[in-house]
Amino acid sequence: MAIAFLSKVASAFVWIMILMFYAHMIPALDRLATALLASVSVASVVFGLAAQSTLSNFVAGFSLIFYRPFRLGDKLQINAPTGVETGVVEDVSLGYTILKTYDNRRVIISNAAISSTTMVNLSARELRTMAIIPISVSYDADIDTARALILEVASGMPQIEEIAGCPVTTLNASSVDFSLRVWCVDSGIAAGVKNDVLEAVKKRFDAAGIEIPYAYQNLIIKELPERERDTAPVDSTPSTT
Repeated sequence: MAIAFLSKVASAFVWIMILMFYAHMIPALDRLATALLASVSVASVVFGLAAQSTLSNFVAGFSLIFYRPFRLGDKLQINAPTGVETGVVEDVSLGYTILKTYDNRRVIISNAAISSTTMVNLSARELRTMAIIPISVSYDADIDTARALILEVASGMPQIEEIAGCPVTTLNASSVDFSLRVWCVDSGIAAGVKNDVLEAVKKRFDAAGIEIPYAYQNLIIKELPERERDTAPVDSTPSTT
């Protein structure tokens, strides 16, 4: 579609140049050609201001076709008004790009919006994707035992190709945070593995008596010293019955 459009634009440009050259060769048509050229210039300015967004989409479409940051069938992750959308490029035109999401929706994004945002091409070069899964335990838990259980769960999942590690990354206010890092075939498998690992680890921790912590708050009540109690103001307002 884009190649056919480009050929039509080139053909129209060649015919316009031939007509202008022919008009300048005939004196009677020279003034008419000059007037027409001025009219076309004014009309072009008016049309450009009126269709600025449409033209920006066309220019962005040319840029996408020339630089080719993605192709049909690539998996893209892009910021959209609905949030971060991930899908397969289904169609690319000079005005819009269509993504087919994993839940079978069609996200239609203008090329101008794509050119001005940051996107992640999940199909570029290598499909292999690392899933990074945060898991927290309480301070009372033994971190070596917790790590061994996490790695045991990960090693038993066939969707995981390789386990990169499970270090402690943060000592939070009420939790010790691990970061399980595993390699998967592609981004789709990695998204599913994250959910499966979290569910399996929760069940494994429950069986082993390892607590996944809640946020705790300690309330400290201080008793007033005797001197302050004696000098504290007393409400002398008479009571009514």
